[in-house]
Amino acid sequence: MTRLSVEMLAADAPPPITSAGHAQLGIAVLVGIAVIVLLITKFKLHAFLALTIGSLALGAVAGAPLDKAITSFTTGLGTTVAGVGVLIALGAILGKLLADSGGADQIVDTILAKAGGRAMPWAMVLIASVIGLPLFFEVGIVLLIPVVLMVAKRGNYSLMRIGIPALAGLSVMHGLIPPHPGPLVAIDAVGANLGVTLALGILVAIPTVIIAGPVFSRFAARWVDVPAPDRMLPQRASEELERRPGFGATLATMLLPVVLMLAKALVDIVVDDPTNMNQRVFDIIGSPLIALLAAVLVGFFTLGRPAGFSKERLQQTVDKGLMPIAGILLIVGAGGGFKQTLIDSGVGQMILDVSKDWSIPALLLAWLIAVAIRLATGSATVATVSAAGLVAPLAADMSTTHTALLVLAIGAGSLFFSHVNDAGFWLVKEYFGLSVGQTVKTWSVMETIISVVAGGLVLLLSLVI
Repeated sequence: MTRLSVEMLAADAPPPITSAGHAQLGIAVLVGIAVIVLLITKFKLHAFLALTIGSLALGAVAGAPLDKAITSFTTGLGTTVAGVGVLIALGAILGKLLADSGGADQIVDTILAKAGGRAMPWAMVLIASVIGLPLFFEVGIVLLIPVVLMVAKRGNYSLMRIGIPALAGLSVMHGLIPPHPGPLVAIDAVGANLGVTLALGILVAIPTVIIAGPVFSRFAARWVDVPAPDRMLPQRASEELERRPGFGATLATMLLPVVLMLAKALVDIVVDDPTNMNQRVFDIIGSPLIALLAAVLVGFFTLGRPAGFSKERLQQTVDKGLMPIAGILLIVGAGGGFKQTLIDSGVGQMILDVSKDWSIPALLLAWLIAVAIRLATGSATVATVSAAGLVAPLAADMSTTHTALLVLAIGAGSLFFSHVNDAGFWLVKEYFGLSVGQTVKTWSVMETIISVVAGGLVLLLSLVI
């Protein structure tokens, strides 16, 4: 178990903005989270506003001066957006380019043409996992829903037998694998190595998605045996195009940022010399900014040109890709502001003080904190950024691999039991035509399986590496 010298951390950290004791800080955290939950669920307030108000409520109950609480929130917001905002924007552009060019359809159709019968759930996992790498969860759902409904109807499958593997692939990518916003923010907060986190994340993701996807879908199909809802399928991008990109070019474009980031991690491990020219080159091309930027620029030629996109059409695609992410950027930024308010109020140090004598591994503690925030707020991203801020001091004396595992533990906990305060819950319910109870039996249980299996694998890896 990783332990810290609390006294050393206290000496290095800036003084908190409040002198509140542990009990008052604990109450402040509960009040802040409760305000966020009530504003989002009861009053249907936008998550950005709810996080802003919740951060101020946290600071007020903790006894922090209002000006310092505001400074903490704005500092955290600015730092978070500066760290991941450009990456989110590039990911959105790449996702829109994949969708509009028909490249994503090409991936889907090629895999489905080679799968059938019992192999179909496994094909859906593969499709969702590959598409889920550069796309936000909600975008991935919208992109895959027509395919899921089409396959279920064409093959006379239970909707859950096909839908659960697709949802599992998307959810695992969203929670564990950078460049998704949650993992990126956690990596930044705890100072983890992105390449190592990506490699270990893939290692954890593969068995997790198998268990929560094809394996669990057998049980989900028995519990909730529903056909694909009889509704009009959304028009697919390729139906509007005379031609579309090839399978190989599309797949290579989608995987390019992952390959570059993994290459950087491998070179860092093998060479381990910051002055080495090769390592410096890979440090540049393997940085998430350059890796995603390269994928977007390559995509203009491998996706846009085969689809017959003009320069004006490419510009429109970029514009349309950027427009929907304003809300996401603000929510992620406000989550970072809430995280910084927690840290500056001394909540992170309080957790260290309270838990230093617990016989509980640091990774398990991080998972439990993320679970608690996820259950309270309903947002995996909010749970990730908030938990990362709370447990960041735990990474002070961790090795590179264990710091990466800390990020994955947080990500796993952030996926635990999606329920009625999660937008994803309602998205799945409405698209698949389920009742609330049926959604809990399928989607909510699937999310819990992902969280528990991934968390268990992270703890297991911590014992052997």
